[in-house]
Amino acid sequence: VQLQASGGGLVQAGGSLRLSCAASGNLFSISAMGWYRQAPGKQRELVASINSGGSTAYADSVKDRFTISRDNAKNMVYLQMSSLKPEDTAVYYCNVVKRIYSTTLDFWGQGTQVTVSS
Repeated sequence: VQLQASGGGLVQAGGSLRLSCAASGNLFSISAMGWYRQAPGKQRELVASINSGGSTAYADSVKDRFTISRDNAKNMVYLQMSSLKPEDTAVYYCNVVKRIYSTTLDFWGQGTQVTVSS
């Protein structure tokens, strides 16, 4: 699986950005797609995920501000980010999880920088 993320950039606090991630390759058995982020000096953390059934999960810090969605026909996953805060500044990574029987495989995109100025 190859993942190509795009849509990052510089935005003022309170602004919005939409991240996109295109998935290609062997896309069978994908159980979930999601977005993680990593700020300087911090561990990578889950931002939002969406499973094959469409159920979503969000980090508490982004609930009611971020929305994850996926387009299965286009093999895309999106992250709509609104009311951005300086603490949202990080490199955002697209993630795909494949589950084949008892094996779980993680795939990562290259990351896209999001910078929120105060």
